[in-house]
Amino acid sequence: MVSVMSQLTRSDLGDLNFFRVIVEAGGFRKAADQLDISPSALSRSMRNLEERQGVRLFHRTNRSIKLTSAGQELLQSVIMGFDTIEAGLEALNRYREHPTGLLKINVLSDAARLVLAPILAKYTEKYPEVRLEIAVQDTVIDIVKDGFDAGIRYGDIVPEDMIALRLCKPLNWIMAASPDYLKHAPELEKPDDLHYHKCIGTRMGNGKIYHWELEKGKEKYVLSTDWTMIVNETILSIEIAQRHGGICYNLENRIADQLAEGSLVRVLPEWGSMGEAFYLYYSNRRQLPKALQALLKLIKTYHFQ
Repeated sequence: MVSVMSQLTRSDLGDLNFFRVIVEAGGFRKAADQLDISPSALSRSMRNLEERQGVRLFHRTNRSIKLTSAGQELLQSVIMGFDTIEAGLEALNRYREHPTGLLKINVLSDAARLVLAPILAKYTEKYPEVRLEIAVQDTVIDIVKDGFDAGIRYGDIVPEDMIALRLCKPLNWIMAASPDYLKHAPELEKPDDLHYHKCIGTRMGNGKIYHWELEKGKEKYVLSTDWTMIVNETILSIEIAQRHGGICYNLENRIADQLAEGSLVRVLPEWGSMGEAFYLYYSNRRQLPKALQALLKLIKTYHFQ
């Protein structure tokens, strides 16, 4: 076993937590970003920890880190110890009138605007002692490794080892364009006609280009075409379509305002696709923080469609 001082100091506890975060993040730079300190300060803390303990914990290179045997052994104890401490601190919330602490959520851009944005002000008003950090990010990440308490994604991309809670009903995907674009564009009566139009493609968070899935009753059609342009942000595709730049493919709820005001109209309105709902998910290794329970409860009161 690694020899650890019998009486831990504040520096020891802080550095041991830094050690854990470095390993979970997969490197000093990512860990420094999560901890909001400089990589050089974090590296210095680890050197000090190694010097105090008299053992080397990392094999360092310019591009990667690897734990030594001593580091691997220490890591298991540190993880169990801090998991116990965090569980104990979270349990104190039972004795408080309101939850406290920092709550970090990683969320898709569409979900951020359709689910979180409408309730964030209400949440901070109701739970002023909770600090929220919301990362709007469409790329696929490991929320535990990157230091988040929870994530919000479509149900079909939630990792299987996570606990997932559905936040809304299945979502309807439709095509839309501006009236001016359609007025001057080629005839559009069936899905095959889309090949003669300016279609705005979307690159998903996993790096793949999404092929539009369309259904009408029992008929199904998947569009793969020479996209006029490809974007990786929903709002950009909407704004391009509003400016007569082509046809976008988005959640119906996401463009409800544009449809209502007439800056966009549905294309082939009998064709669409019901897709996965938004899910909030979190690690099954940690209990649900009370601050997250409160957010989930508030989200459910809004009955998002």
